[in-house]
Amino acid sequence: MCVIFHIDVNSAYLSWTAVEQLKNGKGTDLREIPSIIGGDRKARRGVVLAKSVPAKKYGIRTGEPVVNAFRKCPDLVIEQPDHKMYKRYSDKLMEFLRGLTPDIEQVSVDECYMDFARLAGRFRSPVEAAFQIKGEIYQRFGFTVNIGVSSVKVLAKMASDFAKPNRVHTLFPEEIQVKMWPLPLADLYMAGHSSVDTLKKLEIYTIGDLARADLSLVELHLKSHGRRLWEFANGIDGSRVEPEQAEAKGIGNSTTLARDAVTEEEAREVLGRLAKSVGRRLRAAGQRAGSLTVEIKYYDFGTSSHQCQLVCETNSDRDIYEEAVRLFQELWDGRPIRLLGIRSSKLAGEAQPKQLSLFDIEYKGEEEHRKDKKQEQLDRALDKIRQKYGAEAVMKGKVQKKE
Repeated sequence: MCVIFHIDVNSAYLSWTAVEQLKNGKGTDLREIPSIIGGDRKARRGVVLAKSVPAKKYGIRTGEPVVNAFRKCPDLVIEQPDHKMYKRYSDKLMEFLRGLTPDIEQVSVDECYMDFARLAGRFRSPVEAAFQIKGEIYQRFGFTVNIGVSSVKVLAKMASDFAKPNRVHTLFPEEIQVKMWPLPLADLYMAGHSSVDTLKKLEIYTIGDLARADLSLVELHLKSHGRRLWEFANGIDGSRVEPEQAEAKGIGNSTTLARDAVTEEEAREVLGRLAKSVGRRLRAAGQRAGSLTVEIKYYDFGTSSHQCQLVCETNSDRDIYEEAVRLFQELWDGRPIRLLGIRSSKLAGEAQPKQLSLFDIEYKGEEEHRKDKKQEQLDRALDKIRQKYGAEAVMKGKVQKKE
C-alpha cells in the first residue's frame, strides 16, 4: 500500500520567530504568550499572519485585521514578518527531510508531502516513523510539526490539519466516515468561500453531506471543481508525490504590480495577461499543461498559492485564464495584492495524444470540442501576429485605450 506523509510546521512564522529570538537570548517564548506575526507594530495595520495557541484562545484568527486582534487582547505581543529568516528555516527543514528520502514535494514554505516507500524498511510502521521524524525535527530545530499519514495525498493533508500542535494523525480511506465526514464543509481542502456558499444553498453543510450528494447535481453548480471536491470528500485523489525535479519542468510567469490590486476586476486583468504569456510559452515549447498553480503575494509580503490538476491538458489562453480565475477566487482573502503568478506543470508534448477524462468527455459535447480546436488555431494565429508585430499588436476591444 502506498503511504504518504503531509508535514506541516505549526504556526510557522510565529514558531520560527520564537526560535530565532530564543537563540539570540530573548527570555520569553512567543509561543507561550498571546502573540501574533503581522502588520505594523506602531500603526497596528495589516492582518494576522500567524498566531500563538494562547492568542487563539482570545478568538484571534489568521487573516483578520491586526486592529481587531488588539481589541480582543490589548496585551497582545506583535512581531513583524521576516521572510528571509523564514526561508532559512524552511530550507533547513527541507534539507533534513530530503536527507531521509528524495521523494519530497514541497508545496509551500512550511509544508510538504513525503512518499514513505523508501523509508518503509527502516521502521516498524508509518506511524512510528512519523513520530520519530516529528521528534527529530523538534530536537534539531526547536519547532514542532504536525504529520498527517494516509495512502492518499488529500487525506494526508486533511489529517495534518487535525488537532494541533505537535501531533501525528492518520486518515486512511477506511477512517474517513468517522474522522472526516462529520467536519464542516469549509474544512475540506480546496473548499473556498464561494464553493461552500453554493453548496450550502443545496443543503450540503458537512463533508459527509457532500460525499453522499448526487455528483451530477454538484457538477451542475460547480462544474469540474465540484467533481474535485466530491472526490476529495470521498477520499479519492489519484495524484502522487511529485519531487522538485518534475516541478521544475513547468512553465510560468508572474508580475509585481506597480500598484496593489484591491478588486477582483483588477486581478482578473492581470491574470488575463499572465494566461496569455503562459499559453504562448507552452505553445512555443510544444507542450500542454496538466496542472496549474496560482500564486499571490500580498502587500504585507505574505504569500499563498493554490494548485489543481486540470480536467484536460491544455495550452489554451482561455482555458488557462478560466482555471486561474477559479483558483484565484478560492484563494484570495481580500488583502491588497502586490504580486500575481501563474505556473503550469505536469507538461505533456503536443505530439502525445490529448488525455481526456470521462468527465471531460461527458461534460463537453462534440460542439464544445470543435470550439476548442478553433480556439487553438486562433491562439496560434495570434502568436504569429504578435511575434511579427509585437505583444500588443492584438488586444481585446475592452482594454483598448482611446487616443
